Amino acid sequence: MHIILAGDIGGTKTILRLVQVEAPLPPKQIPALTTLSEQTYPSQDFPDLSPMIEQFLAQDSTRSIQAACFGIAGPVIDDTSVLTNLSWSLNARRLEQEFGIAQVALINDFAAIGYGILGLEKEDLETLQSVPANPHTPIAVIGAGTGLGEGFLMPSSRGYQVFPSEGGHADFAPRTQLEFQLLHFLRDAMKLERVSVERVVSGKGIVSIYRFLKSLGEHPESPEIAQVFQAWEQRTAQTENLVDPAAAIAQAALHQSDPLCQHTLSLFIGAYGAEAGNLALKLLPYGGLYVAGGVAAKILPLLKQGDFLKSLHSKGRVSSLLQKVPVHVVLNPKVGLLGSAIYAAQLSADS
Repeated sequence: MHIILAGDIGGTKTILRLVQVEAPLPPKQIPALTTLSEQTYPSQDFPDLSPMIEQFLAQDSTRSIQAACFGIAGPVIDDTSVLTNLSWSLNARRLEQEFGIAQVALINDFAAIGYGILGLEKEDLETLQSVPANPHTPIAVIGAGTGLGEGFLMPSSRGYQVFPSEGGHADFAPRTQLEFQLLHFLRDAMKLERVSVERVVSGKGIVSIYRFLKSLGEHPESPEIAQVFQAWEQRTAQTENLVDPAAAIAQAALHQSDPLCQHTLSLFIGAYGAEAGNLALKLLPYGGLYVAGGVAAKILPLLKQGDFLKSLHSKGRVSSLLQKVPVHVVLNPKVGLLGSAIYAAQLSADS
């Protein structure tokens, strides 16, 4: 039995979790994890991660921690990270020395989601395409949130190895005349030489699609959504409890109360499904394609209507290959924190 520390570090909030690790019960390869304590902190309230950890561990200073892992919303190079939205500069070796932990790891937040996939339970998932999974083949992970994350898991003698990627920065590939118009709109509005798929398939992408469709003038903008945009554009650092425009658009589409918002989500879901299909073509993930990120679970009823899978399948002569891929939506909002715990558990087992 080991005690490990897991963290999910974001520009707005950080979640820390103390976990007891026990050997896995067959046939599972993932160790049994029991949460001992968990706390969420406003990231901006701390000058660095260290004082936050000190405050968290002060609740129970008698436990000895064998390993720690922190998933970070930003680039991680050689166990170091400079966070773009915080004035934090993190180094795993420094944290080891400060807290007397044998092994500390820093990993990208989407890599943490990849590890978290391995620990999900049935109730953490909504299956869009139910076909048998092949455990000897790759698993693909895609997730639209603030940006677009993509990664994959490869089977190995010890289970799966997790690999992040920068697939969200690949080129946006329009498929219809309307999507070609969207491409040109984004290039002109943002003064871009190229448009990445993340510009379309993300929370910010929802807002961009909305503005594009609004510019066509086919559907009028509702006063309610106009007010959300006005408040968002006039916000200051002290403004609190504002409604994010992407969330407002998604909610209006879910309630079928705004044709412009409904059209926006229809175009978004088609592009999301197409990109998920592109990732699946490159990996043939018969172990499963998992749709994570902050957007999917919130628009689940729209994803289940069928356009997402229709776009995913629409790959010409090889469309039939993608009908054999299990497709799941991740419902657990703390899948990244779970992944950090799984990674730290593996470190403690190796030490």
